[in-house]
Amino acid sequence: MKNFSRSFLLLLILGFGVSCSVEDVAPDAEQTPTETTTPTQDNHLAMGNPSAAGTSSSNYLVSKPQYVLSYNSFRGTPNWVSWHLSSAWIGSTPRQDDFRADNTLPAAFYKVQSSDYTGSGFDRGHNCPSADRTLSEADNSATFLMSNMIPQAGPNNQQTWANLENYCRTLVNAGNELYIIMGSYGKGGTGSNGYKETIAAGKVTVPNRIWKVIVVLPNGTGDVSRVTASTRVIAVNTPNTTNISSSWSAYRTTVDAIEAATGYDLLSNVPAAIQNTLEARVDSAPIQ
Repeated sequence: MKNFSRSFLLLLILGFGVSCSVEDVAPDAEQTPTETTTPTQDNHLAMGNPSAAGTSSSNYLVSKPQYVLSYNSFRGTPNWVSWHLSSAWIGSTPRQDDFRADNTLPAAFYKVQSSDYTGSGFDRGHNCPSADRTLSEADNSATFLMSNMIPQAGPNNQQTWANLENYCRTLVNAGNELYIIMGSYGKGGTGSNGYKETIAAGKVTVPNRIWKVIVVLPNGTGDVSRVTASTRVIAVNTPNTTNISSSWSAYRTTVDAIEAATGYDLLSNVPAAIQNTLEARVDSAPIQ
């Protein structure tokens, strides 16, 4: 009897040990990390702060949940706006069309009003587009702040840039995420009322050139570390005029050329050797 009891007890102990070891292994197996390709909302300045924007009145950093910009209070426009775009930012929210002053700017800055563009011959041209922020009303409404606007010639805004914006969203629909930086420089453009250097009694400068740089990556994580010498980068620089082609691809250029014109350091968070290759190349990928 004693021998039977001891044997039975030993079997119970062994059986309990086996069951515990199985339960210990299972949770570890379930928690093994795997890379996800689920689209996310990521850091708008992941690729860098092009002008080292901070607290200067001509290079004032404004960070919003929907985008980040460098604001120039002397021009009444952003120097540049940077944003991340993936399908995680896209929904079914309609255009809010609530153009308004950005009252979050410092008290000393003139707050550009929507009415400052009235009768100017120029559109209130978005930098970060309305259609890139349709997940919620708050997101879409943020794109209608006047700090996100430049005086933009109608055909430039409604055709050339609209076509490029639509193309960007087709890239997103194909499973990519984009880092987009848009800016403007120079003085003087031609709108429907002719050539002007300023509007709003001199408070808002009309830019001469409008540019955009787009980094295209497949959905994933660790975005900067995934940028390689073969990553697609699209750089476009257009004149701010009514006499312009509706095909944005006609204005493709290099990041180097935009940097030379603006003095900015674009894609500064990307390793220098990779930057050198990407920034010297004109995108030639077919767009259809």
